[in-house]
Amino acid sequence: MKLDDAVGFLINNTGRSMTRFLTSAFSHMDVTTEQWSVLKGLEEEDRLTIKELSKRVGKDQANVTRISDLLERKGYLVRQPNPEDKRSSLVCLTEAGREITEQLIPIDEHVHEVALRGISKEEIAFLKQLLSKIRENVNAE
Repeated sequence: MKLDDAVGFLINNTGRSMTRFLTSAFSHMDVTTEQWSVLKGLEEEDRLTIKELSKRVGKDQANVTRISDLLERKGYLVRQPNPEDKRSSLVCLTEAGREITEQLIPIDEHVHEVALRGISKEEIAFLKQLLSKIRENVNAE
């Protein structure tokens, strides 16, 4: 099989292109795409444990802890005691975290608009189904 025919290569290559584009669009905001995924995950559902946040953003707990530490130093999030489990804490957006997220959302939306230009809503829905099925297949192994 030629490299350009390998679905995994095409998915990975497309993901890297999207990441480069988003990185460039975010460069003036001093937020990386990895940091963005954590901010956006908390914007969608605040007050999560690192474990919950890791599942939401699809990254391992060590990576999310590292990213959270950076975002905490930037003043974008804070950890609070978890009243349901004394061994863990809840990660929460600060007001500055909400503000930067509000500024980043339209940039993220623009990047996705550009990437999906000329692709119908039906094709996008089908692509999401296909990618979800591929992820399920790989995770089942």
